[in-house]
Amino acid sequence: MTSSLPPRTRHHWVITLVCVDQPGIVHAVSGAIVRASGNITESQQFTSADTGRFFMRLQVECPAPREELEAELAPVVERYAMESVIDVVGRPVRTLVLASTAGNCVNDLLFRQRGGQLPIQVPLVLSNHGTLRDLVGFSGVPFESLPITDAASKAAFEARVMEAIEEHDIELVVLARYMQILSPELCEVLEGRAINIHHSFLPGFKGASPYKQAHARGVKLIGATAHFVTGDLDEGPIIEQNVVRVDHSRTPAELVSIGQDEESRTLTQAVTWFAEHRVLLDGARTIIFR
Repeated sequence: MTSSLPPRTRHHWVITLVCVDQPGIVHAVSGAIVRASGNITESQQFTSADTGRFFMRLQVECPAPREELEAELAPVVERYAMESVIDVVGRPVRTLVLASTAGNCVNDLLFRQRGGQLPIQVPLVLSNHGTLRDLVGFSGVPFESLPITDAASKAAFEARVMEAIEEHDIELVVLARYMQILSPELCEVLEGRAINIHHSFLPGFKGASPYKQAHARGVKLIGATAHFVTGDLDEGPIIEQNVVRVDHSRTPAELVSIGQDEESRTLTQAVTWFAEHRVLLDGARTIIFR
C-alpha cells in the first residue's frame, strides 16, 4: 500500500566540531547523525599535535530540521565539551566590506557575489574615501564614505562599523585593501571574523609603496597573504597565501598589476573558505579543510 504522506524535505547541513582529542569522537558523531536519518556526504578531520585539539567538518544530507539534528548531537557535544556549529550548506554569509581607494579586491568580491560564485551577501561597503563609489554602485551594493583625518574621525568611522554590524547582523568583516589600522577595541570585537589582505607573502615590505620596495630589492617572488585581524598588526592567523615568480625585467607598475591579481585571488579564496565553514582556529594558526 502506497503511503499518502508527502516526502520529508532533505536538508543539507554543514557541521563543524572542535574539542580536546580523545577516543570515540568520530563514532559518537556518526551515530548521532545516523539517529537523525542523516547521510554524510563529506567528512574531514584533523588532530593537532601542538594543541591536542580535534577538528572535524561534515556535510550531511538529512530529513531532520536543525532542531532535531541539534537534539541528536547535543549529548555528544556535551560529553566531549565541543564547540559546535550547524549551518545550511551554501548559505550566503552576511559580510561587511571595508575599503579605501584600491578597487581590485572590492571589485572581485562584488563581481563573484553577484555571479553566485561566492557565498556571501554584502549589504554595505564602507570606505574612508569616496573613490570607489561608482565601482560599488555598479554592483548594486550600497556605499558609504566617511573620511578619516584624525583620531576623532577614526573613532567615528569605527563607531559606524559597529553600527553597521548590528544593523545588518554581520557575520564577517573583510578589509579589502582598507588602509587603516583597526583599534585594539574593534580588533577584540571582531576576533575570528575579520579577514585582511596583505600585499606580500608575509612577513616583508610593510608600510608604504611595497612594490617599489620589492623592485628595489630585486625580489623573485611576490604574492599576498590573507589572515585574520588581530591587535598585532599583520600578525593574525594566516588563512591563505599565494606567490608568483618574477624577475628583474618587471617594472614597478607590472609588479603592482601582478600583485593586485594575487591579492584579489587570495582574499576571495580566504573569504570563500570562511563562508563555507572550512576555516577553524587552532591558537595562532588555522586549520583549513579544503
